[in-house]
Amino acid sequence: MTMKIVPPPAPKIAASIQRICLIIPPSIFLLDERVFMTLGILKVAAMLEQAGFAVEVLDLSGVANYEEVVAQHLSRSRTTCYGLTATTPQMPAASIIQRRIRTLRPEARIILGGPHATLIHAARRHEATRHLRGRAHRAWRQLEDMFDVLVIGDGEFAVFHALGPQPPKIVDGDNPASPLFLSSHQLAHLPFPARHLVDVASYRYSIDGVRALSMIAQLGCPFGCGFCGGRKSPMLRRTRMREAGHIVEEMLHLHTTYGVTGFMLYDDELNVNPNMLELMRLIAAAQRRLGVEFRLRGFVKAELFTDAQAEAMFNAGFRWILVGFESGHERILTTIHKQASQADNTRCMEIATRHGLKVKALMSIGHPGESPDTVQATQDWLLAVKPDDFDATVITTYPGTPYFDEAVETGPGVWTYTSPQNGDRLHSLEVDYRETVEYYKGIPGHYRAYVYTDHVTGEELVRLRDRLETEVRSRLNIPFNPGTTSIRFEHSMGQGNIPTSILRVSSGTAVTRVQAG
Repeated sequence: MTMKIVPPPAPKIAASIQRICLIIPPSIFLLDERVFMTLGILKVAAMLEQAGFAVEVLDLSGVANYEEVVAQHLSRSRTTCYGLTATTPQMPAASIIQRRIRTLRPEARIILGGPHATLIHAARRHEATRHLRGRAHRAWRQLEDMFDVLVIGDGEFAVFHALGPQPPKIVDGDNPASPLFLSSHQLAHLPFPARHLVDVASYRYSIDGVRALSMIAQLGCPFGCGFCGGRKSPMLRRTRMREAGHIVEEMLHLHTTYGVTGFMLYDDELNVNPNMLELMRLIAAAQRRLGVEFRLRGFVKAELFTDAQAEAMFNAGFRWILVGFESGHERILTTIHKQASQADNTRCMEIATRHGLKVKALMSIGHPGESPDTVQATQDWLLAVKPDDFDATVITTYPGTPYFDEAVETGPGVWTYTSPQNGDRLHSLEVDYRETVEYYKGIPGHYRAYVYTDHVTGEELVRLRDRLETEVRSRLNIPFNPGTTSIRFEHSMGQGNIPTSILRVSSGTAVTRVQAG
């Protein structure tokens, strides 16, 4: 059973804070947002509930008229504290929500946590080590102007400090020396995410036709891929593992509570866990006890993948794996610090095929030194290894990626990253993350690249990407995603509206339904 984890001592909670509303902004860069629910803020909600707070969750995923919904909530609620989570692509919507709260409820405390604040803070800290005050500093000052408190890194314990009578501007849960930074032991005994505070039934995801929900089995990725966020953030870089039994306990909880038999393990790389085989055995044993069959999906690292892992995954119910191969060109793989060669990637495909696992290949273009020839090499490799599905995306230089953190300004609004291995360069345009939505579009036919190399323009990258996808899908007989209303990229870089959604705002046993769409 999950034991109660007591947070480290925190300041007394401000007397004015009677209710807490946690807000998940819409991801307006996606056309289908009701796929994977945002678990990080639901973990924070679970900690607050465990401590006795009245917690509401305003889940705006897929809600077209989210500004109206926020205004309705503000008009009828006595909430005095609002906590937002946001990835970088969610910041334009989060900014609109923040302005609406500030206008209609000026006395309310507004807290921002989540990946964007954490990554901007890490990038700013890295700038300081280089004696620079560049775009990360500017972006951080903008956040300080907008929000009363900024929670960095792990939020489960940090949130209690953000609720104090006179909270600091920054509550830092991204420092491994701090008691706010979660240990593996603590991670393995936290309450499960408070999924009951969102409308679980409205999230639609399946694995081979089996309804599924997502889980987080571990935190952090130790690798240094140049395109990936969080390489300077300990929260995202340090690997912390839940105990295998705790993971299986959550699966059984989801099966019993919501009737699901599908599970998407949305971790960076499952096979960095030294106890992965034990986890697979426990998952298989749980199914035998229940007399049911689970279907699972998750990410693996190509060069670490083995026959033993593949066999254990299949026995546990995996039928799909996702692998960030990224490129079919050896020079690009070296440039991006992938630590996997083309031969490693091909061997990974062969192992998966041998054990009945289907592979979704996650590819990206627009890396330093990218050219028509390197994109062609990626296309040729895909045609040779024949994955069961694939994504091909144009690179985005998110804050917290080496492409962002290590870039220098080479012209007005132009930042250039230079590979330390071979001098290949990637240029990116500066954007205001609070306002720019087009920066993140990843929908075929709607791309706008904000990056370019010495060999290809942004417009050419878009054309090359579109041609690659068309050619590979046509020749391997892989159908396009079924209509533009259900596209949800699952790229390893991660980080349309639903016609009618039901937004659930829950507090205790009271449930208010707001029609939205």
